[in-house]
Amino acid sequence: MLSILVFPFHVVASIIRFVFGTLRIPLPQWRFSSLNFYRPLGGRGAPPSYDPYSVADRWVRSLEDETGALCMSRARVGSTATFSGSHSAGSSNTSALPSSANIRGRYGSTSRKILPDFFLGSYEETLQTCQREAKIGCIVLVSNEHDDVAEFKRNTLTDPILVDLMHTNDFLVWGGDVRDREGWSAAQKLQVTTYPFVAFLALQPSRGSSSFNSSSNTRASASPSLTVLSRHQGRSSSSGPTSPTTLVDHITHQLLPRVSPFLERIKHSIRERELERRLREEQDRAFAESARRDREKIDALVLSEKLAEEARRAEEDRIAREKAESARRENIKAVWRHQAREALIPPEPVDGPDLIRVSFRLPDGRRLVRILRPTDTVTALYCFVDTHVVPPSSTGISTDADNEKLPTPTSGELGLEGLIELSNMDADDWWGFKLFLAYPRRDISWSPDVRLGGIEGLDRGGQIVVEFVDKVRGDIGRQDEGGDEDGYDTEEST
Repeated sequence: MLSILVFPFHVVASIIRFVFGTLRIPLPQWRFSSLNFYRPLGGRGAPPSYDPYSVADRWVRSLEDETGALCMSRARVGSTATFSGSHSAGSSNTSALPSSANIRGRYGSTSRKILPDFFLGSYEETLQTCQREAKIGCIVLVSNEHDDVAEFKRNTLTDPILVDLMHTNDFLVWGGDVRDREGWSAAQKLQVTTYPFVAFLALQPSRGSSSFNSSSNTRASASPSLTVLSRHQGRSSSSGPTSPTTLVDHITHQLLPRVSPFLERIKHSIRERELERRLREEQDRAFAESARRDREKIDALVLSEKLAEEARRAEEDRIAREKAESARRENIKAVWRHQAREALIPPEPVDGPDLIRVSFRLPDGRRLVRILRPTDTVTALYCFVDTHVVPPSSTGISTDADNEKLPTPTSGELGLEGLIELSNMDADDWWGFKLFLAYPRRDISWSPDVRLGGIEGLDRGGQIVVEFVDKVRGDIGRQDEGGDEDGYDTEEST
């Protein structure tokens, strides 16, 4: 009842706005006319959602129910028909229009009506999309209070030629009912006076632009503005302003020739900017990847240098420790040679029973002869040879070595064995040489308190070959590698 009482005031307000707008007379904004007394869509059930997407989707589904048609995208679901390349979106095909049956068949059905694909969102989002993507916008507003709206929905919005024409030229179609908040707001901004209402809008050059395009006789602007190009409102009969024939004729002969060249230039500019953006992104990614690889190389080089430096320092420390340990060992041996070696060499006997005559051949070729008793030990042999291999004058210790003391007692051969153990050396490394019987070749290893009379082949004398430990180990290594040589030259007994 309230809607019936208020309706005459809205009619009068709409007439006044139309007259003043035609005469270009500024009109005060009477906010009482913006009061929405219309019953919202959705009935008296649950409170309707005022989300723009939900409102638009609800209106589109209501439109499909009223007209028995389907939006183009839903009509093509499950269809094997493909859209012809000559009717692709974005082209301005204004030549011979196809028949209704062909159009319906192209979208999947020759019997069911089709509707445009409406943009689901708010009116402001529609304007922003048209401006951002340089599309032609088609704004459809209806009010069920008007008798012409039902015919408009059944005939104009489902006209296959109109729908195909808008789809072919990539129109962005938005619609709403003035009983909803978005529809009412759009009607106020577009100064709608009656329904149904259709408006076309698109980007156009700003006034005062100086760049001129000779092919279209239009002025291009670096900052185009979104402009309402035409308004169509009222009856949708065969010759009415919102009839499909009138709208198709307007789009074909007026709207597209006017805006298509300019929009194509804008789209071309958008594509170029998008291409430049992608190229910059690819370049940035390439630079970032190159920088990452360079950083990885630098990090790897730094790490390699660090590891090499650590390895070098570790090797230097090891060598220093080995040198220090070798110097410690040599000092122990030097002090022992200076203080205790001579005490382990028994005096050479002049005569006596069972004397042993031993001939030595040194590594430098010298030959020595020594008379020993059977009760003398192997230590006496090694000490005697050591005095000739390392004489007292070359022990390598300071002149005050007499004041130095060995770290363990040096009395007898047990003291010598303790020094060898203290030096962490085996007997061969301590002496630096080995003794061998010349024939048959037999190793005479050092051990404390081993009597000469108990050594087979030496109890009646013989020839002993002296070889440095390094040479002996080298010969053994070569023999282990597969050689059959015995590692020494045979000598005749003297």
